[in-house]
Amino acid sequence: MDKFAAMRVFVRIADAGKLSAAGRQLGLSLTSVSRQLMALEEVLGTTLVERTTRHLSLTESGRIYYERAKQILEEVAELERGLTTQAGVASGRLHVSAPSLLGRLRLAPMLPGFLAEQTRVSVDLMLVDRPVHLAEEGIDVALRIGPLEDSGLIVRKLDDIQLVVCAAPDYLRRRGEPARPDDLVEQDCLAFGDAPGVAEWSFQDGAVRRSLRIPTRLCANDFDTLISAALAGAGLVRVPSWQVAHCLADGRLRLVLEAYQRPPTPLSILALRPRLLLPKVRAFVDFLQHQWMRPRPPL
Repeated sequence: MDKFAAMRVFVRIADAGKLSAAGRQLGLSLTSVSRQLMALEEVLGTTLVERTTRHLSLTESGRIYYERAKQILEEVAELERGLTTQAGVASGRLHVSAPSLLGRLRLAPMLPGFLAEQTRVSVDLMLVDRPVHLAEEGIDVALRIGPLEDSGLIVRKLDDIQLVVCAAPDYLRRRGEPARPDDLVEQDCLAFGDAPGVAEWSFQDGAVRRSLRIPTRLCANDFDTLISAALAGAGLVRVPSWQVAHCLADGRLRLVLEAYQRPPTPLSILALRPRLLLPKVRAFVDFLQHQWMRPRPPL
């Protein structure tokens, strides 16, 4: 039995709702369609379709197999289209996933430029704060922060995420610059989080990682709010370096406690190996690698 062909027949049966209709669409006899369905059920060891003289419905196993089989067939068809496109033109829908904050503040502003460059590509962006399963969820490209386990995914490093502590020069002149993390308890700290009052910042003290609970003058679940407050001289803020690179470069903010910074965390692009062959995926990955290191517009 050609399992791939039987899978195609089964999906067409489920879509058409009748064996005879599936046969007509595929150019196969009713006997051939029925035989391939029964052979597939025998190989899988389960009933996929409940059949009566007038009605056809998927079993629970059939629904599960249908969803995955349909996705596989679509992926194969898309791969074939990509490989046989003479000019290798990027086209179709691109499914992208990224962590919420990074996606909203850094990736989303880049998408109009990509869409203008690749006029035949449409993008579905999913922002979630959990590891996604690319194959199961139909994701073409995912951005992920942190070390990655060995897998069958194609991984390209995009950047390093470095958390830094900084403040406006005016604030540091008024309050003094902290020399070590313990000095933060006497400072005005602006912290990211949902819990009010106290935040926890981690630092590297030699070979030891230290976590320090600090009182906060301002707590918010939005980094741009905290950065604006720091620029106004309200206190010290701990943020990803890419969000304040322009402020550090022009002197509006100044780094403190650099000797105690934690090692950076890698930001990677993930894609399934077959997907990376598709022109739309290659185009998006190349676009990200080219655009990512450009500075953000000033606040």
